[in-house]
Amino acid sequence: MSRGFQTAVVPKKTHNYTHPNPGFLTNSFLQHFATLKDPRIERTREHLLIDIIAIAILAVLSGAEGWVAIETYGKAKYEWLKEFLELPNGIPSHDTFSRVFARINPEEFQNGFLSWVNSITQKLGVEVIAIDGKTLKQSYDRSQGQKALHIVSAWSSSHQLVLGQKKVQNKSNEITAIPDLIEMLEIEGSIITIDAMGCQKAITSLIIKKKADYLIGLKANQKCLYEEVKDWFESGNYQDLNPREYSYDKQVESG
Repeated sequence: MSRGFQTAVVPKKTHNYTHPNPGFLTNSFLQHFATLKDPRIERTREHLLIDIIAIAILAVLSGAEGWVAIETYGKAKYEWLKEFLELPNGIPSHDTFSRVFARINPEEFQNGFLSWVNSITQKLGVEVIAIDGKTLKQSYDRSQGQKALHIVSAWSSSHQLVLGQKKVQNKSNEITAIPDLIEMLEIEGSIITIDAMGCQKAITSLIIKKKADYLIGLKANQKCLYEEVKDWFESGNYQDLNPREYSYDKQVESG
């Protein structure tokens, strides 16, 4: 048992951050969104699809909320955007952003976006990824018989970036959605944190398979493992180990 709790020596990572050149940004978007089909009729296209996608993503990452805010961002950053986007007719209107995103294939966009995010995380060297599930506010609609939408997300705390999301299917739970989300991500060399819901052999095995480490909550409902870990901490001072201090937090819900 003690082998599983040996103190790991983790080499300190160093990263040399540089501003990407325009050519890198152009190739990056073209490479990862190459399979995204343009739903518009060719003769009606005034703006390139890749320009619309790139501006929208960069705007949202900068805090834009809504199509008008995305258009405003594009106009404010026009000179910079021209360095790596063609923009044959300037910045698209908010109506254009809305129409295009309403018609593109969501799965194709998701695949391209996740591929792009994974390439970014590899360059940034993401070290800690927090996986957690949340129910989206106001997603429940009684009149339409629509249940509340529950999403499992992977969050890079150091870069304030959502790396990926997976919808929890009806009649399912986070245990089945978490492995699907992990499969979508490039996590090699990272530390994955999950609450006690993720304390499952299939999940931890997948994380190890993808060459990452994990820090996962443990509750008493995992009786055997919980007792084994508890015994290890309680007997630690009597083994050939240096005395270790530890603490715990206990929460009691009443209702």
